Amino acid sequence: MLDPLAVGRLERIGIHTLGDLAWHLPMRYETEMAEESVQEAIAATSLLDAQAQRTAIRSIRGEIDKVRRTTGRHSRIEANLTDGTGTIKLTWFHMPWMAARLHPGAMGVARGKAQLRKGKLEMVNPRWEDASPEVPSTAPEVGRLKPIYRASEEVASAHIEWLVRQTLRKITSGAEDTLPEPLRARRALPTLGDALRMVHAPTSMDEARLGRERLAFDELLRLQLAMAIRRWEVRHTTKAISLPCSEEVRAKIVARLPFQLSDQQANACAEIDEDLQRTLPMNRLLQGDVGSGKTAVAVYAMLRAVAHGHQAALLAPTEILAEQHHAVIESMLAGSRVRTALVHGSMRTADREMVRMGIEAGAFDLVVGTHALLGGDVRFRSLAVAVIDEQHRFGVEQRAVLRGKSGAEGAMPHLLVMTATPIPRTLALTFFGDLDVSSLRGLLPGRTPPVTRVMPPGRAGEVYDWVRSRLQSGDQAFIVVPAVEDAGHGLKDVATHADRLARGKLAGLRIGQLHGQMRSEDAERVLQAFRNKELDALVATVVIEVGVDIPDASIMVIEHAERFGLAQLHQLRGRVGRGGRRGYCVLIGDPATDVARQRLQSVASCTDGFQLAEMDLRLRGPGEFFGARQSGMAPLLVADLDSDLPLIEETRHEAERIFAADPLLRSSEIARLREDVLTLYGASLGIGDIG
Repeated sequence: MLDPLAVGRLERIGIHTLGDLAWHLPMRYETEMAEESVQEAIAATSLLDAQAQRTAIRSIRGEIDKVRRTTGRHSRIEANLTDGTGTIKLTWFHMPWMAARLHPGAMGVARGKAQLRKGKLEMVNPRWEDASPEVPSTAPEVGRLKPIYRASEEVASAHIEWLVRQTLRKITSGAEDTLPEPLRARRALPTLGDALRMVHAPTSMDEARLGRERLAFDELLRLQLAMAIRRWEVRHTTKAISLPCSEEVRAKIVARLPFQLSDQQANACAEIDEDLQRTLPMNRLLQGDVGSGKTAVAVYAMLRAVAHGHQAALLAPTEILAEQHHAVIESMLAGSRVRTALVHGSMRTADREMVRMGIEAGAFDLVVGTHALLGGDVRFRSLAVAVIDEQHRFGVEQRAVLRGKSGAEGAMPHLLVMTATPIPRTLALTFFGDLDVSSLRGLLPGRTPPVTRVMPPGRAGEVYDWVRSRLQSGDQAFIVVPAVEDAGHGLKDVATHADRLARGKLAGLRIGQLHGQMRSEDAERVLQAFRNKELDALVATVVIEVGVDIPDASIMVIEHAERFGLAQLHQLRGRVGRGGRRGYCVLIGDPATDVARQRLQSVASCTDGFQLAEMDLRLRGPGEFFGARQSGMAPLLVADLDSDLPLIEETRHEAERIFAADPLLRSSEIARLREDVLTLYGASLGIGDIG
């Protein structure tokens, strides 16, 4: 029985029940070593040459008898560990949290690389395991795979391992297997209980991998089934306002667009036409590269609603982007009878109330806004088409809220979500499996991709000499830095870098500053000055990543480029070369790894966002493709999107097989599996018990 203090410590790392303990899985495994006395370790180490000493791992149990702490630039903690046969010096660099675990009289085990210095044994940054009275000491099982758990300063990995070993029989015998037996047999998967035993107490790494694969399979299958249920519900339990389109109406809408539609834009609009004429709500993802013309397609879809006397809305992630969309749409619709409105969080209360009342009364046909549009006080008279730009900035809950604002009894708006970060097909089918997909590849006619170069920090002076010459000839430049203000991390920030350039390489030129912490009106004022060529250069954060359209900006310099995502770099360089001038992008970076260097070279060598998305998936994994998409969804505790792509594909096929045989998931053999799916994803995906 654990005392209340131990229970509280476990709860702080998320372990409240036996089930939580069962799913608190090891992060990795280490081969357990035989423990040695200090004297034995000294004798064994003395027989090794210097190279062998640097790689030999020792495990020594003893008592701390002295602790010293040094602060400052090279902070460290030093402790002496004794066991009756001798003393070993332990040193931890830049690990201040160790001070709370070390004190004279503390018992524990130090494991790490040991070296002899002037006849004395030392370990640097060893792994320390408390020999707590709550965790009985056991002799190591030499060669055993020792699980290493996510722990805390209060609860060591060894303590969690001891708890698991005490309860493993109960955990494995009580594990209810929800996979249908035919599926488990066909794929030769272990039972859930066996899989948990394999992960917590493996006899080999192959067994640990097999157990983990079974648990990851379960997670991914539930997600795939949730998406299948979502698709079924959209197709069978929801309805939208039908928006048929005659050739006359289509021609009038297209005539409002600022340019002739490309073939790919026309194809996307045709797919939207098919969707909108149905009473089944459109649920479409429009993915397109930077400069491929997604906004025009979105405007086309929204005007289809307006042409039928209904309303349309466009949701953007930032005020800057919302204001830009509103300005572009107003320009397109100048002279028409379409009434537009802008809603964002920085509006004065009186202005917001006026717009809110107008939206509810139907006085505005087309509304552009930020998250402020999602507020409970914003109601539409008849919202027929909703567009979400940069979908990865919004969670599934936001999509659900927007769907619920139709205003028409029992109807949902047709939904178009857009992304300028192309998503590889395998991931799109899994995480956006409830959406149909349209793609715009390539640039619009007349645009050419920017020339991209990678430069080391040591040549930044040459870069800014070149930038100066281009600015003096009439070009404009974005200069992107990662920080808003100096936080002491050695990163360039907006104010300091702008000031340094103004006093140095770009002296005499007009330099503005822009970042996400500025008030909306101040940010728009700076952007307008840049747009009017009252500024030569703009030092900014990634707030300019999407939506900012400055036709005369042809130069992009990105400092600390290795710190940005590949898709983010591609988005940023898409801000230049939009007005007919050739764009140039310089990535100033100091990548520390081969993968980081390869990523920067990938951006320099490739201008196709779809190809870059596939490269980034291989190099870095899929994390940045989703962002807030997963917000509110059950986390994947086992499955790894970096390494489990084949399993993602396999579970999608299994989910399709299950759903094809039993579309309502009514059979008794999958009743428990259906219950798991609805518990995990019912609220976040807005799915109900379809059985």
